[in-house]
Amino acid sequence: MAATQLKPCLVLLLTFSLLAFASAISRNRIKSLNQIKEVNRKGPYIGLITVFATEEDAFFASGSFKPDPKFPFIDLSGRRFRFGVVRGRKVVYVRCGQGMTNAVAATQQMVDLFDIKGIIHFGIAGNTNNSMSIGDVTIPNQIAHTGLWEWLNTNGTLDSADVAQLEIGDYNVPKGNGTNLLGHIGYVEEEYYSVAGEPNVAESLLWANISLQWLQLASNLEGMELEQCVNSSLCLTEKPKLVVGLRASTSNIFLDNAAYRDFLFQKFGVSSADMESAGVAMTSLSNGYPVIVIRGLSDLAGNQEGDNVVSKFGGLAAVNSVKAVLGFIRNLPPITR
Repeated sequence: MAATQLKPCLVLLLTFSLLAFASAISRNRIKSLNQIKEVNRKGPYIGLITVFATEEDAFFASGSFKPDPKFPFIDLSGRRFRFGVVRGRKVVYVRCGQGMTNAVAATQQMVDLFDIKGIIHFGIAGNTNNSMSIGDVTIPNQIAHTGLWEWLNTNGTLDSADVAQLEIGDYNVPKGNGTNLLGHIGYVEEEYYSVAGEPNVAESLLWANISLQWLQLASNLEGMELEQCVNSSLCLTEKPKLVVGLRASTSNIFLDNAAYRDFLFQKFGVSSADMESAGVAMTSLSNGYPVIVIRGLSDLAGNQEGDNVVSKFGGLAAVNSVKAVLGFIRNLPPITR
């Protein structure tokens, strides 16, 4: 067959393949929408969001999650949304994945598609406060996205509206020796859109305030028993504690640097650092849903000698965050439509 005759055949074959692919996608989408309608008839739910496998493993290992027998899960956009009951409350659970983009995408999808009454975000975080310890659980009252920067040259002028600034040259060793070409960084507030605000008009926001009613409910958890040992041969030197009402920081950075850890604490007064909480909190609040964040402290965010200890104590911190979540869910009032 001549090349000129092959071309129409290839085009036709490609067209049929694309149509078949589009048809399969359409069928899967219709199936998913029908399943979503079915599970929403069983709602409302409390949304539960973790980040990665260590946190998810701790949650399922608790044995508290009882999957729905008919619709145990729905797969959407590569994520698995699981439906079931925890401590007598109907829940939908998802692992969002690391970073702000994943956190926002999963949270928005959850509130858009499911009959949700509020969101509990939990997992592990780095400790930026010397009065806190590994294994402690923090339930912050405010969370800031500290990853919005203006990064200027050494002769650049920072915007007067910046909420903080980091002079990188201040960290030269010896101090003041030469010029640091990395310049300086200005911290910018979030552009926050909300159902409570005027449409298409953003509010400048640094601190996302966690839902007051849920914080008050969480305060009853202070003093609860938390795990101190990873195993019989690896234990923390102090008994872990749960603290409500501190501040938290989020950015797309795994923090393992003592100098920057101290900068965040001094400038923003934050006690923990993670990569997702502000995304979950701001997305929930902007859509009008109550939210709470519960994080177990897994490491010292760089304030240790040698390597980061998250690999040693991440699992323990995750278990303690799960214990706090289960206690919080148990104390929730009955959920009605």
